[in-house]
Amino acid sequence: MLELSIIIVNYNSQKYLINCLQSIYQNTKDISFEVIVVDNASSDDSAAIVAREFPKSQVIKNDHNLGFIKGNNIGLRLAKGKYLLSLNNDTEIKDNALKILVDFMDSHPEAGACGAKLLNSNGTIQHQCKRGFPTPWNICTYSLGLSKLFPKSKLFGGYLMAYLGPNKINEIDAISGACFMVRKEIADRVGIMDEDYIMYGDDLDWSYRIKQAGWKIYYVPEAEIIHYGGRGGSSIHRHRNIIEFHRSMFTFYNKHYKKKYPFFITWLVYAGIGFKCVKKLLMYKLRKEKHVGSKKP
Repeated sequence: MLELSIIIVNYNSQKYLINCLQSIYQNTKDISFEVIVVDNASSDDSAAIVAREFPKSQVIKNDHNLGFIKGNNIGLRLAKGKYLLSLNNDTEIKDNALKILVDFMDSHPEAGACGAKLLNSNGTIQHQCKRGFPTPWNICTYSLGLSKLFPKSKLFGGYLMAYLGPNKINEIDAISGACFMVRKEIADRVGIMDEDYIMYGDDLDWSYRIKQAGWKIYYVPEAEIIHYGGRGGSSIHRHRNIIEFHRSMFTFYNKHYKKKYPFFITWLVYAGIGFKCVKKLLMYKLRKEKHVGSKKP
């Protein structure tokens, strides 16, 4: 049986996509895998170049931009592997990281999904690769900066879980959609990505549904992947991306938490998300470096 299906969605990001594919084929050994590239009507010849330079890859060419989530779902439905990996096109695989993840899943039958340690290009960790769910308390402490003030605190650091050692395997709530490995049997059971989301929040939602179904999710730091962040297709419509990120928080809260909390908590959450969105838009407009998400905390 094919061990791993790697799904990569691309939109006008030829440079990063080629780098990602090169790293996969050069640094993935001793497992059987397929690569499915779903191209959202790129105008930079990405699909043609992949077909020519990486003939082992399957290329799906959409006639218009369907967005990240719908594009991913096209690849997920075609995938044949025992494990499915949603991988961002602005990532770079290091030191057989994908085999490490496959081996971990093989040896941990209770694991429904797992993710790698994601690194910035300077080698620092992106804490989004090991997160807690955005409960009202976690949203509040994260938005107020309390998690940065008290990085070792479990009470105040529930969202990014910075209190967990970066080099130790841990069970967590959610992994990053930049590198999300899930058992195919679980995806078949709980469903694939929720298309109510456009390009963010899908990883939190998928993680939530997997855990609700009784499976565990793990952070596996031995597997290291560089995530350039905001340099793929998400760098093209920058203001929209900021808005979509915060819209996804509204979607997640309304879907999973709204009925659990009283009215005034819900409106505090709404106000907090709205304030953070406006703040991010203003900061983006004022800063010189015009890309979204390249610098992860």
